[in-house]
Amino acid sequence: MKAVLCKELGLANTLVVGQTDAPTVGKGMVLVDVKAAGLNFPDTLIIQGKYQFKPDLPFTPGGEGAGVVAEVGEGVKHIKVGDNVIFMCQTGAFAEQVAVPAVTVIPMPDSLSYEMAAGITLTYGTSYHALKQRAALQEGETVLVLGAAGGVGIATVELAKAMGAKVIAAASTDEKLAFCKASGADELINYSTEDLRARIKEITGGKGVDVIYDPVGGDYSEMAFRSMAPGGRLLVIGFAAGEIPKIPLNLCLLKQASLVGVFWGAWAGANPAEQIQNMKEILEMVASGQVRASVNDIFPLEEVEAAYACLTERRAKGKVILTP
Repeated sequence: MKAVLCKELGLANTLVVGQTDAPTVGKGMVLVDVKAAGLNFPDTLIIQGKYQFKPDLPFTPGGEGAGVVAEVGEGVKHIKVGDNVIFMCQTGAFAEQVAVPAVTVIPMPDSLSYEMAAGITLTYGTSYHALKQRAALQEGETVLVLGAAGGVGIATVELAKAMGAKVIAAASTDEKLAFCKASGADELINYSTEDLRARIKEITGGKGVDVIYDPVGGDYSEMAFRSMAPGGRLLVIGFAAGEIPKIPLNLCLLKQASLVGVFWGAWAGANPAEQIQNMKEILEMVASGQVRASVNDIFPLEEVEAAYACLTERRAKGKVILTP
């Protein structure tokens, strides 16, 4: 079968598209004909050997996708051959077929395309867990989303709005901010041309924000944290800017605010029942139209390097998808 292969650690230009053996299906496993797969920030780290999970070389990256069930292993009861499904895995999604544990496979709603469904699990799963379990977001609170036009960013804009929050979207270009506005953001900040703290103060009337969703890191993390309302929570999602910020802990005391780590993958593995419930609620929001699952950047497997560049150069608007 055709697959993206990581034969040596490095940047996306070291990846190759070639032929490899089709996976086999064991007990409790499901073989999926992949129709679309989602590209995420951890995928940029894992091929460099910089992620928490380090697979043996060679391997096929890709941690989520959507497709059609081709075969089910012994003991699998909740899905059957021919079903459209959404799946997640540690690696293997950037291929024509992937074998995944049945517990990570859920039926795909008829209302979704494969491309839309492929980008839901990690981004919306991360963002919903962050807002629901980690921030305990309350209706009427104000959420600032940094890197708001990216995959997890736009998911957070949509989910926070659906949960009754006022949403401030911060991004680096007016084009990205227009995309955020169309996705439900109430207020916009271009942090390339505007003073982030001054705009937060202006928008909130000096009160500050209750929740900050930060997948970017770098210089903006501390600026945003200094604009917290008392009792505020900064959700540490990731470091797309490359630099891990060093926020002075005395600010937690002075601002009466919290730094809250979000590691969705570890939480989902330890709390499968809660994760399934979260996904059920997300898909209900998609079905009702509250969440759009935006996809604007779709690449064939052969253009995997361009897909990675779209993500790492922060040009993506919504989710980046690969299709076999």
